[in-house]
Amino acid sequence: MSKSPHILSTASNLLGFCLIVLTSIKVFGKSAGTIIDEIDAIAILLFLSSCIFSFLSIRKGDEKGQRLEQIADIIFLAGLACLSIITILFIFKSFD
Repeated sequence: MSKSPHILSTASNLLGFCLIVLTSIKVFGKSAGTIIDEIDAIAILLFLSSCIFSFLSIRKGDEKGQRLEQIADIIFLAGLACLSIITILFIFKSFD
């Protein structure tokens, strides 16, 4: 069973979430006092890459598609790790 459609839909949703977080930080002018926006930018790039690789995996469908799916899966997990770090930083960082 292919995981690529699930990776694509979840990564695109999390990509949108990360864009909202980044926009919120910039709008409220809190980007200078924290590294959350830099980590969020990394997460955005990872989720975008995961979307691209999972889409290409769906398009290929053969053995190369399985390899692309594995790459998308690994990149997706790295994006989740970044999102976890962002969450931890939000918990411990007080915004005045």
